[in-house]
Amino acid sequence: MSVVFVAASKLPTPFAVFTMHGFLDEESGKEHVALTLGDIADGQPVLGRLHSECLTGDALFSQRCDCGAQLEAALRAIASEGRGVLLYLRQEGRGIGLLNKIRAYELQDGGADTVEANERLGFAADQRDYSICQPMLDHLGVREINLMTNNPRKVKALEGFGVRVAERRPLEIGRNPHNSKYLATKAGKLGHMLGLQHQEETE
Repeated sequence: MSVVFVAASKLPTPFAVFTMHGFLDEESGKEHVALTLGDIADGQPVLGRLHSECLTGDALFSQRCDCGAQLEAALRAIASEGRGVLLYLRQEGRGIGLLNKIRAYELQDGGADTVEANERLGFAADQRDYSICQPMLDHLGVREINLMTNNPRKVKALEGFGVRVAERRPLEIGRNPHNSKYLATKAGKLGHMLGLQHQEETE
């Protein structure tokens, strides 16, 4: 694997003072970070999240998705527990990149759902590669995780490279009138484990 550790520093946030670990994927040139709090290399299950970059949701407050709300909720949960890890993965738009994500949004404005838009642009519904997490978690000494996610692919991916998911903790937050179709599509077409109300909207 081409992902290597580069440096670490303190990152004060409104929630806690995290340690930010920087990693470089030498193959793709992408830079990823891990935010950690407390002793996460003691062999006990660690509260964690794999969060894919979403500029629009994480930084620009978009309500087309639930990403920003999930990011904040995950950091708050880790801070409350006093121990945990969040991997921030540079995989914008489920792996298609920012400009293609805007193209997909344009198609969604015309009626396509999030999966149909990606496929019309020639992409898979979800192109993210979670294998980049393995060297990051290995470096941090994490072997067992209580994973905050609604996405079963993340659970399967972690277990596939030897990280035990001791518990899956739902992260259902950020629902609003602008993203109800998006959440319904994630439940109905991508298998995300969301509440019944999302699945009903796809019927």
